[in-house]
Amino acid sequence: MIEKTVDVATRDGAIETFVCHPERGGPCPPVLFLMDAPGIREELHDMARRLATVGYYVLLPNLYYRAGRDTKYGPDVLKHGSAEHARMREVRTKMTIPPVMDDVAALIAYADAQPESKTGPVGVHGYCMSGPYALAAAARYPDRIAAAASFYGTWLVSDAVESPHLTLAKARGELYISCAEHDDLAPPDMVQELKALFDKSGNPGELEIHPGVHHGFAFPQRWCYDKAAAERHWERLIALYRRRLG
Repeated sequence: MIEKTVDVATRDGAIETFVCHPERGGPCPPVLFLMDAPGIREELHDMARRLATVGYYVLLPNLYYRAGRDTKYGPDVLKHGSAEHARMREVRTKMTIPPVMDDVAALIAYADAQPESKTGPVGVHGYCMSGPYALAAAARYPDRIAAAASFYGTWLVSDAVESPHLTLAKARGELYISCAEHDDLAPPDMVQELKALFDKSGNPGELEIHPGVHHGFAFPQRWCYDKAAAERHWERLIALYRRRLG
Protein backbone atom coordinates (compact mmCIF):
# COMPACT_ATOMS: atom_id res chain seq x y z
CA MET A 1 0.00 0.00 0.00
CA ILE A 2 1.23 3.45 -0.93
CA GLU A 3 0.01 6.33 1.22
CA LYS A 4 0.82 9.98 1.75
CA THR A 5 -0.70 13.25 2.92
CA VAL A 6 -0.78 16.09 0.40
CA ASP A 7 -2.11 19.63 0.13
CA VAL A 8 -4.56 19.96 -2.74
CA ALA A 9 -5.01 23.51 -4.05
CA THR A 10 -8.58 24.78 -3.88
CA ARG A 11 -10.37 28.05 -4.48
CA ASP A 12 -10.08 28.86 -0.77
CA GLY A 13 -6.59 27.58 0.02
CA ALA A 14 -5.16 24.08 0.33
CA ILE A 15 -7.08 21.06 1.58
CA GLU A 16 -5.00 18.53 3.51
CA THR A 17 -5.78 15.14 1.98
CA PHE A 18 -4.80 11.59 2.92
CA VAL A 19 -4.17 9.59 -0.26
CA CYS A 20 -3.70 5.84 -0.53
CA HIS A 21 -3.65 3.33 -3.37
CA PRO A 22 -2.34 -0.16 -4.18
CA GLU A 23 1.36 -0.64 -4.74
CA ARG A 24 0.66 -2.68 -7.88
CA GLY A 25 -1.93 -2.84 -10.63
CA GLY A 26 -2.45 0.87 -11.26
CA PRO A 27 -3.62 3.23 -12.42
CA CYS A 28 -6.70 2.83 -10.24
CA PRO A 29 -10.13 4.46 -10.41
CA PRO A 30 -10.34 7.48 -8.08
CA VAL A 31 -12.67 7.56 -5.09
CA LEU A 32 -13.40 10.51 -2.79
CA PHE A 33 -14.03 9.46 0.81
CA LEU A 34 -15.81 12.30 2.64
CA MET A 35 -15.51 12.36 6.43
CA ASP A 36 -18.16 12.43 9.14
CA ALA A 37 -18.59 15.28 11.64
CA PRO A 38 -15.90 14.18 14.17
CA GLY A 39 -13.35 14.73 11.41
CA ILE A 40 -10.13 13.14 10.23
CA ARG A 41 -8.71 10.42 12.48
CA GLU A 42 -6.88 7.11 12.22
CA GLU A 43 -10.17 5.20 12.13
CA LEU A 44 -10.97 6.88 8.80
CA HIS A 45 -7.43 6.31 7.53
CA ASP A 46 -7.90 2.59 8.15
CA MET A 47 -11.22 2.60 6.27
CA ALA A 48 -9.54 4.39 3.35
CA ARG A 49 -6.79 1.78 3.35
CA ARG A 50 -9.31 -1.05 3.26
CA LEU A 51 -10.94 0.43 0.18
CA ALA A 52 -7.58 1.04 -1.49
CA THR A 53 -6.56 -2.61 -1.04
CA VAL A 54 -9.31 -3.69 -3.44
CA GLY A 55 -8.03 -1.47 -6.23
CA TYR A 56 -8.96 2.19 -5.76
CA TYR A 57 -7.10 5.48 -5.57
CA VAL A 58 -8.65 6.92 -2.40
CA LEU A 59 -8.62 10.57 -1.37
CA LEU A 60 -9.72 11.45 2.18
CA PRO A 61 -9.77 15.26 2.55
CA ASN A 62 -10.05 17.31 5.74
CA LEU A 63 -13.21 19.23 4.86
CA TYR A 64 -12.69 21.52 7.86
CA TYR A 65 -9.53 23.02 6.35
CA ARG A 66 -11.05 26.48 5.93
CA ALA A 67 -10.98 26.79 9.71
CA GLY A 68 -7.25 26.02 9.82
CA ARG A 69 -5.02 23.02 10.35
CA ASP A 70 -5.97 22.65 14.00
CA THR A 71 -9.18 20.86 13.02
CA LYS A 72 -8.43 17.35 14.13
CA TYR A 73 -10.02 16.37 17.39
CA GLY A 74 -9.37 14.09 20.33
CA PRO A 75 -11.43 11.10 21.50
CA ASP A 76 -13.81 13.34 23.49
CA VAL A 77 -15.14 14.87 20.28
CA LEU A 78 -18.26 12.69 20.49
CA LYS A 79 -18.89 13.51 24.14
CA HIS A 80 -21.52 16.24 24.33
CA GLY A 81 -20.39 19.03 26.59
CA SER A 82 -16.68 18.32 26.15
CA ALA A 83 -14.26 20.99 24.96
CA GLU A 84 -13.40 18.95 21.86
CA HIS A 85 -17.06 18.52 20.95
CA ALA A 86 -17.64 22.26 21.30
CA ARG A 87 -14.54 23.01 19.22
CA MET A 88 -15.72 20.68 16.46
CA ARG A 89 -19.26 22.05 16.49
CA GLU A 90 -17.95 25.59 16.09
CA VAL A 91 -16.55 24.52 12.72
CA ARG A 92 -19.21 21.99 11.73
CA THR A 93 -22.16 24.36 12.08
CA LYS A 94 -20.64 26.69 9.49
CA MET A 95 -20.36 24.00 6.81
CA THR A 96 -22.52 24.34 3.71
CA ILE A 97 -22.83 22.34 0.51
CA PRO A 98 -21.61 24.82 -2.18
CA PRO A 99 -18.01 25.25 -0.91
CA VAL A 100 -17.64 21.50 -0.58
CA MET A 101 -18.66 21.15 -4.23
CA ASP A 102 -15.71 23.41 -5.10
CA ASP A 103 -13.50 21.10 -3.07
CA VAL A 104 -14.81 18.06 -4.94
CA ALA A 105 -13.87 19.70 -8.25
CA ALA A 106 -10.35 20.44 -6.94
CA LEU A 107 -9.90 16.87 -5.71
CA ILE A 108 -11.01 15.42 -9.05
CA ALA A 109 -8.57 17.74 -10.85
CA TYR A 110 -5.78 16.62 -8.54
CA ALA A 111 -6.55 12.94 -9.14
CA ASP A 112 -6.62 13.52 -12.90
CA ALA A 113 -3.05 14.80 -12.74
CA GLN A 114 -1.66 11.76 -10.87
CA PRO A 115 -0.25 8.84 -12.85
CA GLU A 116 -1.51 6.36 -10.24
CA SER A 117 -5.10 7.54 -10.71
CA LYS A 118 -7.12 6.48 -13.76
CA THR A 119 -8.75 9.32 -15.67
CA GLY A 120 -12.46 8.72 -16.16
CA PRO A 121 -15.39 7.94 -13.87
CA VAL A 122 -15.08 8.95 -10.23
CA GLY A 123 -16.72 7.55 -7.09
CA VAL A 124 -17.67 9.50 -3.98
CA HIS A 125 -19.11 8.39 -0.67
CA GLY A 126 -19.78 10.22 2.55
CA TYR A 127 -20.78 9.44 6.10
CA CYS A 128 -22.97 11.43 8.47
CA MET A 129 -22.68 15.14 7.53
CA SER A 130 -21.02 14.17 4.24
CA GLY A 131 -23.81 11.94 3.01
CA PRO A 132 -25.55 14.99 1.53
CA TYR A 133 -22.24 16.18 0.07
CA ALA A 134 -21.73 12.91 -1.81
CA LEU A 135 -25.22 12.99 -3.30
CA ALA A 136 -24.97 16.68 -4.15
CA ALA A 137 -21.64 16.06 -5.88
CA ALA A 138 -23.23 13.42 -8.11
CA ALA A 139 -25.78 16.01 -9.20
CA ARG A 140 -23.26 18.84 -9.61
CA TYR A 141 -20.77 16.78 -11.64
CA PRO A 142 -22.89 14.19 -13.48
CA ASP A 143 -20.33 13.81 -16.29
CA ARG A 144 -17.62 12.65 -13.88
CA ILE A 145 -19.23 11.03 -10.86
CA ALA A 146 -20.47 7.61 -11.87
CA ALA A 147 -21.23 6.34 -8.37
CA ALA A 148 -22.14 8.07 -5.11
CA ALA A 149 -23.10 6.67 -1.73
CA SER A 150 -24.46 8.18 1.47
CA PHE A 151 -24.13 6.25 4.73
CA TYR A 152 -26.46 7.48 7.47
CA GLY A 153 -26.37 10.91 5.88
CA THR A 154 -27.82 13.70 8.01
CA TRP A 155 -30.72 15.95 7.01
CA LEU A 156 -31.04 14.56 3.51
CA VAL A 157 -34.18 16.65 3.11
CA SER A 158 -33.56 20.25 4.12
CA ASP A 159 -33.77 23.85 2.96
CA ALA A 160 -30.05 23.89 2.17
CA VAL A 161 -28.83 24.94 -1.26
CA GLU A 162 -28.38 21.76 -3.31
CA SER A 163 -30.11 19.62 -0.69
CA PRO A 164 -30.07 16.02 -2.02
CA HIS A 165 -33.84 15.81 -2.22
CA LEU A 166 -33.81 18.64 -4.76
CA THR A 167 -31.06 17.23 -6.95
CA LEU A 168 -31.63 13.46 -7.17
CA ALA A 169 -32.89 13.64 -10.75
CA LYS A 170 -29.76 15.49 -11.90
CA ALA A 171 -27.39 12.64 -11.09
CA ARG A 172 -26.50 10.31 -13.95
CA GLY A 173 -24.39 8.00 -11.86
CA GLU A 174 -25.78 5.24 -9.67
CA LEU A 175 -26.72 6.32 -6.15
CA TYR A 176 -26.79 4.25 -2.98
CA ILE A 177 -28.42 5.72 0.13
CA SER A 178 -27.94 3.76 3.33
CA CYS A 179 -30.04 4.68 6.37
CA ALA A 180 -30.04 3.36 9.92
CA GLU A 181 -33.36 2.37 11.44
CA HIS A 182 -32.54 4.43 14.54
CA ASP A 183 -31.25 7.87 13.58
CA ASP A 184 -32.39 11.18 15.06
CA LEU A 185 -30.53 13.00 12.28
CA ALA A 186 -32.50 11.20 9.56
CA PRO A 187 -35.84 10.36 11.17
CA PRO A 188 -38.27 7.90 9.56
CA ASP A 189 -40.57 10.56 8.09
CA MET A 190 -37.62 12.22 6.35
CA VAL A 191 -36.36 8.90 5.01
CA GLN A 192 -39.79 8.02 3.64
CA GLU A 193 -40.05 11.41 1.92
CA LEU A 194 -36.61 10.94 0.42
CA LYS A 195 -37.45 7.41 -0.73
CA ALA A 196 -40.51 8.66 -2.58
CA LEU A 197 -38.41 11.29 -4.33
CA PHE A 198 -35.67 8.75 -5.04
CA ASP A 199 -38.13 6.35 -6.63
CA LYS A 200 -39.58 9.17 -8.71
CA SER A 201 -36.12 10.21 -9.94
CA GLY A 202 -35.68 6.95 -11.85
CA ASN A 203 -32.11 6.50 -10.61
CA PRO A 204 -30.94 2.89 -11.01
CA GLY A 205 -29.60 2.80 -7.46
CA GLU A 206 -31.14 1.97 -4.10
CA LEU A 207 -32.23 3.46 -0.80
CA GLU A 208 -31.78 0.82 1.89
CA ILE A 209 -32.82 1.00 5.54
CA HIS A 210 -30.70 -1.22 7.79
CA PRO A 211 -32.83 -2.68 10.58
CA GLY A 212 -31.90 -2.60 14.25
CA VAL A 213 -28.85 -0.34 13.90
CA HIS A 214 -28.02 3.21 14.91
CA HIS A 215 -26.38 6.21 13.25
CA GLY A 216 -22.65 5.47 13.01
CA PHE A 217 -22.96 1.68 12.78
CA ALA A 218 -20.08 1.28 10.29
CA PHE A 219 -17.38 2.89 12.45
CA PRO A 220 -15.42 0.24 14.40
CA GLN A 221 -14.65 2.58 17.30
CA ARG A 222 -18.20 3.86 17.79
CA TRP A 223 -20.41 2.58 20.61
CA CYS A 224 -23.05 1.56 18.08
CA TYR A 225 -20.71 -0.39 15.79
CA ASP A 226 -22.56 -3.35 14.30
CA LYS A 227 -20.21 -5.81 12.62
CA ALA A 228 -22.79 -7.45 10.37
CA ALA A 229 -24.19 -4.13 9.17
CA ALA A 230 -20.70 -2.69 8.78
CA GLU A 231 -19.62 -5.59 6.58
CA ARG A 232 -22.82 -5.21 4.59
CA HIS A 233 -21.92 -1.55 4.09
CA TRP A 234 -18.56 -2.60 2.63
CA GLU A 235 -20.27 -5.15 0.40
CA ARG A 236 -22.68 -2.55 -0.96
CA LEU A 237 -20.01 0.10 -1.46
CA ILE A 238 -17.46 -2.09 -3.19
CA ALA A 239 -20.10 -3.67 -5.42
CA LEU A 240 -21.29 -0.19 -6.41
CA TYR A 241 -17.77 0.89 -7.32
CA ARG A 242 -17.07 -2.35 -9.18
CA ARG A 243 -20.18 -1.83 -11.33
CA ARG A 244 -19.56 1.81 -12.13
CA LEU A 245 -15.79 2.34 -11.89
CA GLY A 246 -14.33 -1.05 -12.62
